[in-house]
Amino acid sequence: MERQSLSVSELNNLIKELLEQEPLLSNVCVRGELSNYKIYPSGHHYFTLKDSESSLRCVMFKSSASKLRFRPENGMGVTVYGRVAVYPRDGAYQLYCSAIMPEGAGDLQVAFEQLKARLDSEGLFLRSHKKPLPQFPERIAIITSSAGAAVHDMIRILGHRWPMAQVVLLPVRVQGTEAPPEIVGAIKYANEFKVADLIITGRGGGSMEDLWAFNDERVARAIYASELPVISAVGHEPDVTIADYVADVRASTPSNAAEIAVPDWHDIQDGLDAYSIRADQAIRKKLLSLSERLESYKNKRVITDPTAHIDNRRIELDHVRDRLAAAEERNLSRCRQSFVALTASLDAMSPLRVLSRGYAIAEKEDGTTVKSVDMLSCGDLVKLQLRDGRADCLVRSTEKRENT
Repeated sequence: MERQSLSVSELNNLIKELLEQEPLLSNVCVRGELSNYKIYPSGHHYFTLKDSESSLRCVMFKSSASKLRFRPENGMGVTVYGRVAVYPRDGAYQLYCSAIMPEGAGDLQVAFEQLKARLDSEGLFLRSHKKPLPQFPERIAIITSSAGAAVHDMIRILGHRWPMAQVVLLPVRVQGTEAPPEIVGAIKYANEFKVADLIITGRGGGSMEDLWAFNDERVARAIYASELPVISAVGHEPDVTIADYVADVRASTPSNAAEIAVPDWHDIQDGLDAYSIRADQAIRKKLLSLSERLESYKNKRVITDPTAHIDNRRIELDHVRDRLAAAEERNLSRCRQSFVALTASLDAMSPLRVLSRGYAIAEKEDGTTVKSVDMLSCGDLVKLQLRDGRADCLVRSTEKRENT
């Protein structure tokens, strides 16, 4: 019996048709670990799903990959949904994925943790970047849905606590794919046109899916780039979003955000009343002290007899003048005594005093004092300076005395 021969393409297409006719393989759910995960410029994702014994080639086209909430990574345990089919060109079967779910946690939670870790590593959560809130804001921009109960609660609380502030509502969608771009646009608008001193953005409670707009990276970066301080008010107390980490202040609820944003004017009024009472008491105390001081001056002599003070000062001035004169006299006496002593010392050292005792000073014709016989020669003319005059002498001979 002669067998019918098939081309390679025919065989691959036959196997492809057989696999596609199997209902179980058209909607299969497979668990495994991601490996060799690659994203091509086309937007398609290619990877291998493996366990301890086998591996399976997988592909996820751009249309399905765009719906992923998280970024798949090698080594991640996942559950993959899709259909098994043959790629005729290679003759290999592979899993065409429509969805990927991480094991142990939902895809939203994984996406949240991944984005949180990445933004934290970039420094978007640093406390040093957070701006202080204005103490008495004049205008407050609220970026939220105009239809929700949260906005009405915030406006009511702001009006009750600080009615002087003007509230500017920038309505946006806070849920769905259109929400993040609208929130980003409202934040940029508030900054560009300086519509307020402070921004509150958020929404009421809901599931993680409902709050996901405030876990969007675009919203986080817009809050970080805002020059105006931002209060994040998303959901209820247990709800935490990426916007809460990036914002300058995190409020547990929208109502709490309104309480944080402004002071309570009743507290301010009570404080002012307390300051007024303290100031009044301080003024009264000061006036009483001055009154008592003034009363004590009434009987002082400087008030009853003003000239007595001047007379006392005149007497004191006379005493001071006498003391100065006595001190001057003593000083002159000391100077005279010092002068006499110095004169006597100077007189004792005077050459004239030496001459009076019978000595003479010999000088050559040029006025040089003769200090040694070596300076004289026979026939030199010498001038002798005596106590009462001068004599000219002629040197007839010299004799040098030997030193002993």
